[in-house]
Amino acid sequence: MKKRVVVGLSGGVDSSVTAYLLKEQGYDVIGMFMKNWHDDSVTISNECPWLDDSNDAMIVAQHLGIPFQAIDLSVEYKQRIVDYMFAEYQSGRTPNPDVLCNREIKFDIFLKAALKLGADYVATGHYARREEIDVNGKKIYRLLAGKDPNKDQSYFLCQLTQEQLSRALFPIGELLKPEVREIAKNAGLATAGKKDSQGLCFIGKVHLPDFLQQKLLPKKGKAIEIAADAAVFKNGKSNDVEHLTEPFTLTPELGKVIGEHNGAHYYTIGQRKGLNIGGKPKPMFIIGTDTEKNVIYMGMGEDHPGLHRKGLFIPTADEHWVRTDRALKNGEQKDYMARIRYRQKLEPCTLYKKENGLYIIFETPQKAITPGQFAAWYEGEELIGSGVIS
Repeated sequence: MKKRVVVGLSGGVDSSVTAYLLKEQGYDVIGMFMKNWHDDSVTISNECPWLDDSNDAMIVAQHLGIPFQAIDLSVEYKQRIVDYMFAEYQSGRTPNPDVLCNREIKFDIFLKAALKLGADYVATGHYARREEIDVNGKKIYRLLAGKDPNKDQSYFLCQLTQEQLSRALFPIGELLKPEVREIAKNAGLATAGKKDSQGLCFIGKVHLPDFLQQKLLPKKGKAIEIAADAAVFKNGKSNDVEHLTEPFTLTPELGKVIGEHNGAHYYTIGQRKGLNIGGKPKPMFIIGTDTEKNVIYMGMGEDHPGLHRKGLFIPTADEHWVRTDRALKNGEQKDYMARIRYRQKLEPCTLYKKENGLYIIFETPQKAITPGQFAAWYEGEELIGSGVIS
């Protein structure tokens, strides 16, 4: 019996080549398009509308001679991704919908729909690799970085479980992007020259303030500049891991008002664009937000001390070990390489496991560590675990 794979056909070149390669390898392939969004009012026109993507996915499936169907997951997507995003922004945190989309939609709801079709696996066009190994007689799945260093998407898969990985295939993880386009061209796939989609997972490119304004109303507030030599940055923090991960305590009294904004919940740490508040001689960056007081704090220049921190904290409830067999026990510590956002280069760090959670201390201070985002740690090419930054 051929193994059956349901491919998440998004209408892009990566998932198209994924379906093509699996068919070539002898799998029984089914193409399935996920419709996750109905509201076009917040998408920027002509940027990846779902209808065009659905048609492209169908054309590819017809060309490959594989069954095709669309599945509407918009209700689940709203509940699990969109509502979560609104809640996080409302509380002054910055979520990562792409990581959540993989954990909650593609490798949960979509996977369950595929299993109902008798699938052995689901496959996606991610630039990542999965490897099966044996550890003390137990089957373990490793999540590895994609071979293309410019496209590696293992970070977006950092919340997957062993069970989810056991059902996942990533056929293009061994390829470089130009090779993927060449395969698509040679196979006559309609998506061979299609631009990569931008923006939120399965919604397309959106203007984030417009998107957030569906629920989070504009509310004028003060923008306060904190000087680089403010006392709050010179409080003689000790080198205890707890102190190194504590955010700076910013209050309006520490600085001066330099403008106003439309709502603290629209902004994120490290943001520079969209503020309409110029800085001289250096640009201004957001170094903190307070959604309760509706205040944003700003600092001048990329070297501003308020923009950099040596460590971060992940509460126990938000820790996730892809390699469950490698999870640190209370009191243990280990050196890893980690990143705090997609496409950031990996940075050397030490993980310290305490009773209340995980402390990650970097060798060099990191710019714009942002609550709500995911930190992921690696050993070589393998992603070992991840967690939500507190």
